[in-house]
Amino acid sequence: MASNASNIVFDDIFTIEDIDKEGKKFDRVSRLHARSKNYDMHLTLDYNVELFPLQKDQSFALALASSLVKGGAPSGTSAEEEEKDKDVWRPDGKGKRGLEEDYDYVMYGKVYKFDGGTAEMVTVYASFGGLLMSLYGSFRHMTSIVLGDPVYLLMRK
Repeated sequence: MASNASNIVFDDIFTIEDIDKEGKKFDRVSRLHARSKNYDMHLTLDYNVELFPLQKDQSFALALASSLVKGGAPSGTSAEEEEKDKDVWRPDGKGKRGLEEDYDYVMYGKVYKFDGGTAEMVTVYASFGGLLMSLYGSFRHMTSIVLGDPVYLLMRK
């Protein structure tokens, strides 16, 4: 892996169009509907409102990453070491610092469905411990997202 390769498979700035438009089902979870500025993607996302409060018309940066390791293997690190440390993350702050340092809200989950729709437009579905995400738009912006793969969702205001 090249030393400057990125583990980020998608990122864009989104603006919230609606929150809980189908009604609120859980105390600490809301579902937002947002559209991205650069790629005209549509996002539906469940998130923890206590950890990351958001409001209609607010914008946020969202990234999806295959790993929290910044920029691939640091120089002098073997591929074996990198693989071993690929998903090292500890809530006590010990260990390696990764992409999570640059964001306010991080979830870990899995891409469980890819819906072809029309040839051009696709929807990617991921679950983060039951909190769901769907991302709809041109397949060209989602070519690095792989069905069945673990994924990190990172957000910042």
